[in-house]
Amino acid sequence: MTQVTTEPFGDVDEGSVEKWVLRSSLVTVEVLTLGCIIRSIRCSDRKGRVDDVVQGYDHLEGYASDRRYFGALVGRVANRIAGGRFVVDGVEYQLAVNNGPNALHGGLRGFNKAVWRAERVEDGVCLRHTSPDGDQGYPGEVQVAVTYTLKGGWLRSRYQASATRTSPINLTNHSYFNLAGQAVENVYDHEVSIQAQSYLPVDGTSIPTGEVRAVEGSPFDLRKPDLIGSLLKPLPGPGFDHNFCLASPGDPWALRPAARVCHPESGRVLEVSTSQPGVQFYTANFLDGSVVGKGGSRYAKHSSFCLETQSWPDAINKPSFPSCLLRPGEEYLHETTFSFSTV
Repeated sequence: MTQVTTEPFGDVDEGSVEKWVLRSSLVTVEVLTLGCIIRSIRCSDRKGRVDDVVQGYDHLEGYASDRRYFGALVGRVANRIAGGRFVVDGVEYQLAVNNGPNALHGGLRGFNKAVWRAERVEDGVCLRHTSPDGDQGYPGEVQVAVTYTLKGGWLRSRYQASATRTSPINLTNHSYFNLAGQAVENVYDHEVSIQAQSYLPVDGTSIPTGEVRAVEGSPFDLRKPDLIGSLLKPLPGPGFDHNFCLASPGDPWALRPAARVCHPESGRVLEVSTSQPGVQFYTANFLDGSVVGKGGSRYAKHSSFCLETQSWPDAINKPSFPSCLLRPGEEYLHETTFSFSTV
């Protein structure tokens, strides 16, 4: 049985923020109502030592001013939209650009900056938010909810949304993991595997070119476990920040294995399953040591990794990609699980 408690965490311009704590026999998770942020995940290594394995901040002020999306739910549309521009039903929409020439993670004040309404559910917490018509330039009012539940070593996220007008929707969690502990300087000694036969090549601004390329024979073939440090050496550019294409099941609640990461020294293992067609593997290429996190830790390049389960980036502008459009009368459904264990 999971223990669920809540307490005040401070105030931001949008309102009062609560911290919810989910505690099982194996894992303790802290969730903030600001941005549905997963603030902390504490779990044991093979010797019983407990560490926090996600990066973030000690205090609310860090999250309020954060531009790196530490632990946050991002939307209305996660990842990048080319030029911040798209067309729906013959109408062109122009969003603010906040990542070079592109729109990233929902806009200047996306879902990560909203204070969500929270209620207790069995083994967890359900958080809800209303995004008004025109929010950050997107069409239609959207009602969105995410439910975090914890059972043993399993943290499950269920996302749901509905819209009054046709709008792109793509939700994910942006936790930065380091299975050695959030303060450890890099993840080069982590072994990663991703169950993808193909990936999306990108242009110089990280927008997919439209090609779906087989991973076979490339530095993007992560189907067998290998050290992140070894995988980064032959990779062009600063690191991984690419969508890996998963075979999406027909049932939106059906899960399939997406990725596995193991830290051999501690024995900690993270396994990710999802109902989504893609997972963005990001190796914290743009952290540079300027961010001061928990306990005074400075988060440097490659000090963590993200596994963002989602629709494919810029799908709204790529007709050949799986659609990310949500129409009135439809329901957006997305489920992802993070499983924590030791070997």
